[in-house]
Amino acid sequence: MARLLLFVRHGSTGDEYARRYIGRTDVSLDAAGRNQATALGGLLKTLCPARCYSSPLRRALETAQPAAALLELRAEVDPDLREVDFGLWEGKSFEEIERTYPEAVSEWAALADGFAFPGGESLRDFVDRVRRVADRMVADPADAVLAVTHGGVIRMAICHLLGLPYRSYMLFGVRPASLTAIEMFDGKGVLAEMNNSCCLPE
Repeated sequence: MARLLLFVRHGSTGDEYARRYIGRTDVSLDAAGRNQATALGGLLKTLCPARCYSSPLRRALETAQPAAALLELRAEVDPDLREVDFGLWEGKSFEEIERTYPEAVSEWAALADGFAFPGGESLRDFVDRVRRVADRMVADPADAVLAVTHGGVIRMAICHLLGLPYRSYMLFGVRPASLTAIEMFDGKGVLAEMNNSCCLPE
């Protein structure tokens, strides 16, 4: 079983998408994001991951591939690592969503059982697939395993691996191009570090 799970959030996608809900929308890194992706390899090399998984979305793959190349690994695509599908909320700001879908926003804030993003993914389906991929990472025979993915996935994986209720995922903030590390002891996770971006360019 893996003893160290490494999660990297994809790099910057630019001001156009800042403060907007971008889940299934398949956008690329901007110039800053590409620089971050290159710099991440140096940070990750010190941790010696033996396997690299990536979300299929471009912003994650474009972050994973330079680091994987430096580590002499292949970025293996895992569809369960994709970001949540916000449905009709994709590309909108919170203010726009709140004006148009006030009742759904209230249900989401409460993480109500049975909640689904209008036209998108249900919270339960999202939770289940993040748990699946996190469990596969734990079961990997490599000592250290890397996943390049998205903020929502990382927050939900933290909750699952630390034994927290999934509703706690709202309590974590994950910065772009940052590293989160979880150490595993007898199948139980300890949050070793979060939002490590010390080696990345501004």
